[in-house]
Amino acid sequence: MSEQDTADMEHGHETTHRTGASHPTGTGPGEPLAPIPELVIISGMSGAGRSTAAKCLEDLGWFVVDNLPPALIPTMVDLGARSQGNVARIAVVVDVRGRQFFDNLRESLADLATRNVKRRVIFLEASDDALVRRFESVRRPHPLQGSGRIVDGIAAERDLLRELRGDADLVIDTSSLNVHELRAKLDAQFAGEEEPELRATVMSFGFKYGLPVDADLVVDCRFLPNPHWVPELRPFTGLNDEVATYVFNQPGAKEFLDRYAELLHIIAAGYRREGKRYVTIAVGCTGGKHRSVAMSERLAARLAADGVETVTVHRDMGRE
Repeated sequence: MSEQDTADMEHGHETTHRTGASHPTGTGPGEPLAPIPELVIISGMSGAGRSTAAKCLEDLGWFVVDNLPPALIPTMVDLGARSQGNVARIAVVVDVRGRQFFDNLRESLADLATRNVKRRVIFLEASDDALVRRFESVRRPHPLQGSGRIVDGIAAERDLLRELRGDADLVIDTSSLNVHELRAKLDAQFAGEEEPELRATVMSFGFKYGLPVDADLVVDCRFLPNPHWVPELRPFTGLNDEVATYVFNQPGAKEFLDRYAELLHIIAAGYRREGKRYVTIAVGCTGGKHRSVAMSERLAARLAADGVETVTVHRDMGRE
């Protein structure tokens, strides 16, 4: 969402006040009050992992807005309240580039406090040495260093953020954390007692058309006899019952499905532990029409039964 889009939505906005809480327009006398979304503000040192934190919360179902001007945070909360519960949790990423920016953030936080908005501030920090290494590794200047050195920009940012750090609800030092460890810390804080969700795409494809570039795992079904060479099955696809029956009546087909489903159960558990939320499983045969389609459908059903949210895509099924 751009700053202009947010400002456009803010135009004409009105609020009513009841018992210290603010509610969006549309709640008249006698109507139920709109629920106020939960709010998390992600801030901290540049290079300390704000983007990773934002992606983690997004994967946990939060509505994430990056680089929103602090003065528009209350408006974002009001817009979420207007969604009638569809946007129940909002995470806003802010970075402090100047004193006026910080003053606006402080005013917005004070405004939210008077309106009984449940909000938390996550502050990400890291040692000077760690931040310098990260900026040097990507060959980018610190946003506040100007014509000085990276350490000068870090020092200026620490000074600007000192008060916000003191008011933060959660401070995470990422100096010695990798991406997976940071995600695990945030999962522990925000995922509750539920295990983080894993989403899978099972994609059938034909090897003769090339491997899917976004595949995490590749399954090769070309060890099974090809229904293409059975004249009465050739016009159909793996979605056809006769084709699927033919495929899974072949030696090794059912055993392969069972063993690979067991392997995916282990892999899925490991992905959850490591903070991976999306996986694409590419299932291939020669043309992507018969064997891979039938196997993809069965694998997707096994994953769904294992609690994985699954989408099935047949990339090459319609090709001649």
